[in-house]
This record gives sequence, structure tokens and C-alpha cells, in this order.
Amino acid sequence: MSMGQTMRAPRVQQTRTHDYLYDNVHTLSSERDHARHMFKAHTSLDRVKKVPLYKTMFSALRHHPRFQMRLDTTDPVPRFISRQWRGYSTQAREALVRYKTFNYAPDVKLPPVQFAQHDVGGQDRYKFFRRPIIPFLQQVPPEVVLHTSKLDPFGQQEQVMMERSPTPLTRTVDVQTDYRESETQTDPYTPEYVVRPGSQPELLTLATLSYGHGLPAGLAEVEMIERARAKRAWEATLPSLNDVSQLEKRKRMMDEMERKEWALREQEIEKLQEARLELLTKILREREENHVELNSKRLDKLWSKKQKERERKVNWIRKEHIKAIRKLTLKRSQVEGNLERRDITQEYAKYESEVYGPRTRHGVFLDKGSEQYVVKSKYLDTYQGLLELEHTLPDFVTQPRVVAPRPKSQGKTGFIKRAQRRQNELDEIYKGIKDIKTKGKEAPKPLRFLQKIEKPIPRPPTPSVEVPDLVEEERELAIIFLQQVIRGRAIQNMMFEGKEKRQELINELRSTHALQSAEQQMKKQEKQSTLNLQRQRRLHQHKESFVDEAMSQLEGESAGDMLDFLSKELIRLQEERRIHAYAMLAERQRRIREAEESGRRQVEERRRREEDEIFKQVVKVHQNSVDTYLEDIILLSMDNTADKQAREEIQMMAQRINEVAYDMEDRKTELESEEIVAELVSTFLLPEVQKITVREKVKLQQRKHLLAAHKIVHKETEEVITQHPTPAKAQGSQGRTVGSPKPGSAKEGRSTPTKTSRPGSAAKSTRRTPTPTAGAPATPVTSRPPSGTPRGSPAPEGTGSPKPRPGSGRRRSDGSAAGSRSASPKVVSSATQVTQ
Repeated sequence: MSMGQTMRAPRVQQTRTHDYLYDNVHTLSSERDHARHMFKAHTSLDRVKKVPLYKTMFSALRHHPRFQMRLDTTDPVPRFISRQWRGYSTQAREALVRYKTFNYAPDVKLPPVQFAQHDVGGQDRYKFFRRPIIPFLQQVPPEVVLHTSKLDPFGQQEQVMMERSPTPLTRTVDVQTDYRESETQTDPYTPEYVVRPGSQPELLTLATLSYGHGLPAGLAEVEMIERARAKRAWEATLPSLNDVSQLEKRKRMMDEMERKEWALREQEIEKLQEARLELLTKILREREENHVELNSKRLDKLWSKKQKERERKVNWIRKEHIKAIRKLTLKRSQVEGNLERRDITQEYAKYESEVYGPRTRHGVFLDKGSEQYVVKSKYLDTYQGLLELEHTLPDFVTQPRVVAPRPKSQGKTGFIKRAQRRQNELDEIYKGIKDIKTKGKEAPKPLRFLQKIEKPIPRPPTPSVEVPDLVEEERELAIIFLQQVIRGRAIQNMMFEGKEKRQELINELRSTHALQSAEQQMKKQEKQSTLNLQRQRRLHQHKESFVDEAMSQLEGESAGDMLDFLSKELIRLQEERRIHAYAMLAERQRRIREAEESGRRQVEERRRREEDEIFKQVVKVHQNSVDTYLEDIILLSMDNTADKQAREEIQMMAQRINEVAYDMEDRKTELESEEIVAELVSTFLLPEVQKITVREKVKLQQRKHLLAAHKIVHKETEEVITQHPTPAKAQGSQGRTVGSPKPGSAKEGRSTPTKTSRPGSAAKSTRRTPTPTAGAPATPVTSRPPSGTPRGSPAPEGTGSPKPRPGSGRRRSDGSAAGSRSASPKVVSSATQVTQ
């Protein structure tokens, strides 16, 4: 017996819906990717749910669906989870690193990089272990579900299998690793180095630059390197300190270099101030935009709230209107008090009933939520779109190939009678049965679902590795490390030799191609102007040197005080600038805190307004409840008062009618009484006698048929008993036939007909008039014939007195029935005379 095996490919989920918010390892490249993932999460199909409809839950009709698709409005992400991109902190840190590197600001502190702490020996120990999947160690192979066999063990074992390609030995499937690409990214390798004694490589001056923080070098890094080279070249041209005659020249050169550095520093400070001003302007603009956006959102929210309240009130008014119309329709159908039960069979038989077309006033809205299914397409709204759509469809859609079969004989009118249709159906059934009988034994068909799958070749055993010696392993590691060091030094030497070989070319490129022609011309003009200024300054200094030598002794003290004052002012200016920078930072922090505080204050005010609105709505609900309660009490009191007054008026009217009837009874003559009695007898007694006579005639006509049936049955039974007599029955049936009526019984010569009751007779209380006998007084009859029967005509068979109307059996204070009091005076007086 062949075994079936179902191979199921593992379902690989690339990422979960909200990994960009919850997963700390999930890294996005930019804010645009974060927005894209957020949009995908909001438009995911997981939020679309099937909601069953209560009234058509078990319907199979297309126009009455049993469920509808709805979008779950509940946000699966809690409110306390941040929705912002997590890369802002990294960008801010990188900006601080660049600022500290390019501006030589050691006082700027970088925020430390925090990594998640894992307790390897504690609660996170399970993350570092995984049980391997060893083939054929488990009872059932992993990710394989074996299909159970449905073959008959006692039947034929030879089954024809469907031809299919064998299962391949290897397959390519997708897997999801435990690590991501972001974890494998590392910085470029920087080998260790040794400085040659007596040398100072220029490369060591760039040790502060690293990959991602200054490397690869940009325009700012190139300018910084050029300034450092120019400063080193200037330091090389300074006179020695041992030469006393060159001290003044050294001092002038140092003063000039200090002024240049201060000018450069001031330019950098101005650029920084401009950047801060731009940032401040941008922040203020964003704040204004946020205020405008917040106000617009607040207005939109208020408008939408008012719209929802309006829609809710309109829907409530519509529902109340439908409810009132439904109640009025129900009351109108029950004006006469005829209560009818629901006939479900009749409703489903009539296609115009509410089962197939429910009404809106009964609470069924057929077009509810129809705006969700509105399709707006150019292919459906325009004629050209319809033509284009028609061209894309195949021919069999617009030109059906199915042709309805014509009936064989339709007659002159084109209508097939029911007998002919039944005959055609019987002919088709007979033809099918005949084909089945004449058809030979069919060949066994191949199996459709159970397929044979080749058993894969067992995998070879897992190779094992011997544990090496610790000494050998340490020696091997040391050798590998030594090889790495040697290889790194060799590559470093190759790079150094290549740089030395191309040093002249590098210098030429630095000198000639550093700047463009226009910038070189500008540099030459600046150099010429600087040289002219220096020459003029030297001439002026030479002229004034003679005067300065004479005046230096006199002005030494004042010059010293002045220089002291200027140095203090310079220090004060520097401190003032530093304090100004700190003040700007403090002002920025203060504004940020004010913005946060204003946000919290706005949230509190919004919550306060929401609570006030909730309190107003609750008070409004209480007031509406009190108004409704008082309205119900007033309406109930009005109904009770009206009912009481109606009862009193009815009693007074009945009393007046009784008084009139009694007066007529007192004034009528004997001839009028006899006329009333004769009318009652001809109306009620004679029709009943006629009905009894008709029943007796029917019984006499049925008697002969019953006697013939009794004779046939008793004759056959008597023959059977005479052929097979029993002792007990032979003694008890002397001179009498089994099943024959007893002699002298009341049933001899007549058969009692079976009582037949008409449908609905059990539901009605029938009260018949007793059959009058000779010498018996006439019984007064106060019931009237059914509605629609003419006066004096016989009542239909089986019809008793009609149902009493609601309230007709209620007794009045004088002890008589309300129905008898409300009868005509003529009938009441006649019944009284007959009774007497």
C-alpha cells in the first residue's frame, strides 16, 4: 500500500506589521521609509474583519448577504507608544560630533551610546540557545504533514496512480536569519602603527577623524588640513628665540598671525550666529505654523463634532418617525379588533411580502453603508471608457454561446401542458436508467487526491570533529594573529611606498589644482593688496619709530595702563561672548520648556472642556428622562380618565336603552308578541330542524354502504374462524357470528356514523339549539346569525353562536349581561314572553 506525503513550504514572514515601532533591531534608513511602513500598517488587511448580519445570518442569497466587510477602527498600537522615527537622536548625535570635530570645541559633550543589556546567565539565557533539527530523530519529520490513507484494507490493493513528476531531492526555500544586515556593518579596518623615531608623520595630526565623523573628507576637512599645513609652514619661518635681534620680528609675526586667527574665529562665530538665527527663525516659523495647524484642527474637530451631533439627531428623528408610522399602521390594521396570526408560508409564497422586500419603516435600511461600495472609474462613467472596457472583454461575455433548447411540441398556443412536461421528464429518467443498465463495467479511475511521493534519500550521518589540544589551539591562534600583523604591516608599507613614489605628483596637484582659475586670480589680488598694506604699514612704522623712541619713556606708564585696560577688555569681551552663547542656549531651553508647558496646559484645558461637555450631556439626559417620565404619567392619567368617562357614558346609554325596551314591553299587545315568537321560530328553530333532517337522510344513504362493507368483512372473517376454530371462542360464540352486532342491541338495524368535524370547528365554541320534542316548550334563543347572513335564512351547518366581542361578557351593576342588554327591545320582549 502506497503512502501519501504532503510537502508544505514554510511560510516566511519578512517582517511583522508594527516592527518599526516595537522591534529595537528594526532599522529604517530615513523618515520617508518610516512613513511608508506606517502607511502599510494602517492599510493592512488584518484590520478588515467579517461582521455577520443578524437578520440574514443564514442567508444564501446574493442580494441578502450574511456578512459584510468592515474596517476595525480600533488602533492596535497604544497611545503611549511613540510614532516618531527613532533616527532623530542618531542624527542629533552625528551633528554634535561634526560640530565638535570641525570647530575644535572640546567643551561640547557627546551623549553616550546606550546598548541593550542582556543577562546571559539570567532571564535572557534562552536567546543564546537553539535546539538543532536532526533528521530522523523526531518521530515525524519537521515541517512535513503525512496525509492519512483512505484505501479499503479489504479491497483491491492494485490502484492506478496518477502520473506525476517525482519529488526533487533539493529545493530552494526562503529562510529568516537571526541577524540583520545592520549588525554586520563595521567600520573600515585601521591597522596598528609604529612611529619611526625622530619623525612626525602628517597623518598623525588627523587621528581625531574617523569613519563617519570627518571621513571621507569633505570641503571643511580639506580647509582645516590646509590651515594646519600653513600654520606649520609659518612656524618653520619664525626666527629662533636665541637670536635677540629677531625678537621684535618674531613678536610682529606672532601678532599678525594672532590677528588672522582672531579674524578667522570671528568669521566662524558670525557663521555660527547666523546659523543659530536661521535655526531660531525656522523654529519660530514652525511654531506659528503649528499654532495655525492646531487652530485649524480644533475648528475642524469642533465642526465634525457638530456634524456628528446633527447626524445623530437627524437619525434619531428618522427612527422615531419610522417607529410612529409603524405603530399607526399596526393600530390601523387592528381597528376592528380582529387579531390575525402571522402566516409564514403565505409570506414566503408571495414575492411581494416583506420577506423579499423589507420596508424601511420596519427598521431595515437596504442602502445602509452604500457609500462604501461606490465605484468611481472612467470605464464606468464615460462612453469611451465603456467601449474600451467592452473591447478588453472576450467575445463569449457579450455573445453567449449557450442556446436554450426548444421544446419538441408546443402546440398552437406555445404552452406545454403539465401532463406533457411530466411525460418528457419520465422519458428522460427512463432513458438514463436504461443507459445505466446497458453500460458496461467502468475501468477504475485514477486517484485524484492521494499521490505517491518518492521517499527522499536518507541524509548521511553528521560528521564529528575531535576536540583539539589546548596547547595546540593556543599556538595556532598565536600563529594566526602573527600572520595578521605581518600582513597588515606589509599592506601598510606598500601604501607608504606608493605614497612616497607619487609625492611629487601629489604636491603638484595640491599646488596647482587646489583652486580654479577664477579663485586663484582672486587669491592673487588678495595677496597683492595684503603686500601693499604691509609695505605701507612698514613705511609708516619706520617714520613713527623715531618719535616713538622719544616718547616711549614718557608714555610708558600710560601705555602700560592702557594695555592692561585693553587686555582686560579683551578678556571681558571673550567672557561676554561666552556668556551670551550660554544665555542663548538657556533661552532655547526655556522656550522648549515653555512650549512643552503650553502643550500640557492645552491638553488640560481640552480635557476640562471635554469633562464640562460630558457633565452637560449627563444633566441633559436626566432632564429628558424627567420630562419623559412626567409626560408618560400625564398620558396615562388622561387614558384612565377617558376610559372611566367612556364606561360611565356606556352604562348610562345602556340604562336608557333598557328603559325604552321596558316601556315598549309594557305597551305591546298580544298580537305583536305572537308575531315576534313566530319570527323567532321561523328564523332559528325551523332551519335547525331542516339541518337535522338532512343529516338523517345522509346517514340513511351512507348506511347501505356501511352494511355492504360489514358483510364483506364479517363473511371473510367467519370463513377463517370456521376453518381454524379455537376452544375458547367456540364456546363464547354459540349461534353468533364473530364481529356481528349483538341481537337486541340498540345498534341493530342502524349504524352509527362517524362524527366529522370541519377545520376550525375545534377553535370555536359551538352552542347548538336543542332539537325540540313533542310537548316541550320552545327554548328562547337570543343569539343572532353570523354577519352577512340575511335575516330568516338558515345558518350554515356547524356554525354556532359567534364569538362574543371584547367586553361583551362583562357584568353590569344590575346583574345582567352587557350583550343581552344591548339587544333590540323587540327580541328581548319576545324571549321573555316565550319563557313565560
